[in-house]
Amino acid sequence: MRHVVVLLAVLWVCDGVKFGQLCSSNPSNSRRTSDRWGQGQYGAGRGTRLHQGLDIKCSDGAAVYAPFDVTLNGKLTVYTDPSTDSLIEALRLHPAGLCFKLFYVRPDRTSGTVRKGQRIGTMLPMQSVYPGITSHIHVQMCDRSDPTPYF
Repeated sequence: MRHVVVLLAVLWVCDGVKFGQLCSSNPSNSRRTSDRWGQGQYGAGRGTRLHQGLDIKCSDGAAVYAPFDVTLNGKLTVYTDPSTDSLIEALRLHPAGLCFKLFYVRPDRTSGTVRKGQRIGTMLPMQSVYPGITSHIHVQMCDRSDPTPYF
């Protein structure tokens, strides 16, 4: 049975703030470009829909860090995908301002205050569900606008 757990990290940040390092294996927040599963930029085609996030490379099992000072405010379940038997989890993080979500991350905890750069979870094993994909954290704004300017 294959599981992909997703951290839906809802991040509220102030305008003008740039993301800090998200992943221990990617200090510069390099973006996923193209692989057999598609492209990682905002607006890339996904069959009949558009990609509504930005994919930041992260190796399976790598530590994931808070890109801002945040308060953890509970875990959420986003959806279960029966076609891949994937469980999608979520974690709410609140500073003030904008709202972002982080996917494909197993959270370390679901409450308390987290400082920028502090570990918040572990990158899930994308290769076990999507062989050949560039493993990544999917960053999506809550209003589905383009998160690219924040990197």
